[in-house]
Amino acid sequence: MNSTVLPQQSRTLGKSGLKVSPLGLGCWPIGGRMIFRGQPGYYGDVDDDESTRAIHAALDAGVTLFDTADCYGAGHSEEVLGRALAQRRSEVVIATKFGNRFDPVTRHVDGEDVTPGYIRQACQASLTRLRTNVIDVYLIHCWTVSAAAADDAMAALESLCEEGLIRTYGWSTDDLAQVERLVDAPRFGAMQIEANVFNPGGPALELCARRNWGALARSPLAMGLLSGRYDANSRFSAESVRGGGQPWVKFFRDAQPAPEYLHQLDAVREILQSGGRTLVQGALAYLWGRSPIVVPIPGFRNAAQARENAAAMEAAPLAASQVAEIDHLLDQVRRAEPPQKTSRHS
Repeated sequence: MNSTVLPQQSRTLGKSGLKVSPLGLGCWPIGGRMIFRGQPGYYGDVDDDESTRAIHAALDAGVTLFDTADCYGAGHSEEVLGRALAQRRSEVVIATKFGNRFDPVTRHVDGEDVTPGYIRQACQASLTRLRTNVIDVYLIHCWTVSAAAADDAMAALESLCEEGLIRTYGWSTDDLAQVERLVDAPRFGAMQIEANVFNPGGPALELCARRNWGALARSPLAMGLLSGRYDANSRFSAESVRGGGQPWVKFFRDAQPAPEYLHQLDAVREILQSGGRTLVQGALAYLWGRSPIVVPIPGFRNAAQARENAAAMEAAPLAASQVAEIDHLLDQVRRAEPPQKTSRHS
């Protein structure tokens, strides 16, 4: 690991024992085109060569965890990541997800499947695309699953562990009641949860700490809103996930940043940028300040973004007093705003 990474910030993903950098990178954006449930589910066009440069830049900066999913770009994200890591696989931990059926030709993602037969099929396909013989962290990518289906899925995942095809497994969901049922699953080792300045994910982080599970924080930059690149005049293409009308996209509405979140960001911007941090780095430092186990996995589309994300590891987490002040300021702003309709964020 790069010497600039603070040793006290290194992470172990709970009972899995997997050692990772305090920051991972999320590979959804580098998957490119994807139509999810009939609506755009991607950030824009991608340049695979630039994606590869970004992955290598992150590796050189000390990032050792990469998170993807088989449906990102209908398999393309895994393929790009597999090529980029081909000569450096031993340096990293790879997390990927399954459960969404997709067509790699049309790049349409429709339907969910966590049956044992499909899990094995999906695992083998991901191993091939990732050019590896083992998946380190294998996550269910469906928000809810029936109790019976979850039990069957856990049995199938245990078998994959025993065969050495995966090291640990878990779930990407914020439905904690569902996951609480699985506390006795022997190798259930990680959750992927939403956690960011706007929604710090307290109950989910507490559950992970209590059960000794790794905690991967999706949307740590609120789908880019916490980058500071967007304001009330920003507009997004209807062909992108930010502008395409997905019901679970809450930080952007009507193809522009949601005003209430812009107001909240303005209230805490100065604290997040303390110590010479960029907004991105401050948002990541906030999460580290809230929990010693959280591993944010911000997305990236180019080497500059990967480097900025990774550079956050060079500074300490925000102090407890700063975290508390941010929470207090956000509470004040929310009390002054009319309530907003919210929906599930996938």
